Amino acid sequence: MNHGGNIYQFARRLGCLPEQVLDFSANINPVQAVDLSCLQNVQLTPYADPDYGLLKQAIRQRYPIPSGVDIELYNGASAAIFALLRSLQPKDLALYAPLYGEYAHIAGELGCTVHNVNRFDRLVSDIPEHSTVIFVNPSTPDGQLYEMQELLAKWQAADCTIIIDESFLDFCQADSVTEHIAHYDKLYVIKSLSKFYGCAGIRIGFILAATAAIKELHRFEPAWKLSSLDMTYMQQALANTAFIEQTRQQTAHLRGLLYQALHDSGLFDKIYPGQANFLLARLASGDGYQLQGQLEASRILIRVCDNFEGLDKSHVRFAVKDERAIAQLAHSFKNVKK
Repeated sequence: MNHGGNIYQFARRLGCLPEQVLDFSANINPVQAVDLSCLQNVQLTPYADPDYGLLKQAIRQRYPIPSGVDIELYNGASAAIFALLRSLQPKDLALYAPLYGEYAHIAGELGCTVHNVNRFDRLVSDIPEHSTVIFVNPSTPDGQLYEMQELLAKWQAADCTIIIDESFLDFCQADSVTEHIAHYDKLYVIKSLSKFYGCAGIRIGFILAATAAIKELHRFEPAWKLSSLDMTYMQQALANTAFIEQTRQQTAHLRGLLYQALHDSGLFDKIYPGQANFLLARLASGDGYQLQGQLEASRILIRVCDNFEGLDKSHVRFAVKDERAIAQLAHSFKNVKK
C-alpha cells in the first residue's frame, strides 16, 4: 500500500542513510513532547499491565471523555481501523473521500459495498440507511476542518454506524465529537497519538466508544498489544500539557512558512487551506512523480496522492517540518524545471 514515510526504500535508492532524507511525506510532528531518557528505568522483566491502567488514566486526563464511554487501545491507529471494521463487518460502507487507502483496502478484504462520497463536490449527500459511515476530521490529504453537527444529525437520522477518525484533530483548536457518544451509542472515535506527539515509532492509537461497544471490541483483542516502553513513553508525553498549545502555535507558524514556499515556487495552481500539520497542493503542469524525481537530488521525499479516491498524480502533499527543512524545500524548488 502506497503510504507516506517509506524513507528506507527511498534512502536505499539514493544510496544514503534514512536520517539524511528530508521526509515531507509523513505527517509527524517534528518536535517530541519528552526525551527518550524517560525510558531508562523501565523494568523489562515483568509482563506489562494487560489492562493498560496507567496509560488509560493518562488518556482520560488528557482528553475529556464522558461517563459511559470507554477506551480500547491498539498498536497504532491503522490497527484500530482494521480491528473495528473486522468487528463491525459492515454491509454498506460510506467513505467520505478523498481519504487514505487503509479504509478502502480493508473494505475490499471484507467484501463491503463501498459508497464513495466526494466531499469536495457535495458534502451533504444521501447515503444508504443503516450503513457505516467513515469520516476523517480534519481530513486527509487536504487538512480541512469540518463542523460536524449537521453531518452527525443526518447520519443519526439514517440510523448509521458512525466512525470519525480524529487522528489529526489535536493540531487544531477544535472539539472532538466524543461527547456525542453519550447520546448515540453507534458512534466510534479513532485517535492517533504518534502524529501529534512526534513519535511514529511508538505505535499507539485508540478507539473511544460506548462501554458495551468497547466490551464487544475487547473480546477479540489479545493481551499485551503494547510494550512497557511504549506505554511509559506515552504516559510521559501525555502529561506534558504545555506541549499542546506550543505545538498548535508552532504548527500554525510553520504551516504558514510552508504555504509561502509552495506559493512562491510557482509550481502549483492550487494550495488547499488545511488546518492540520500538512498541506495539499495541485501542480500546474506535470505530475507528482516527476516533481519527486527532481527533488531527489536534494534528498527530499514528498507524497504523491494519486491513490486517494478523487485525486490524481497532479496532487502532492507536504508535511509541516521545521524552518530549516522548509527553507531547503523552497531552495530546491528553484531547481525544478517548470
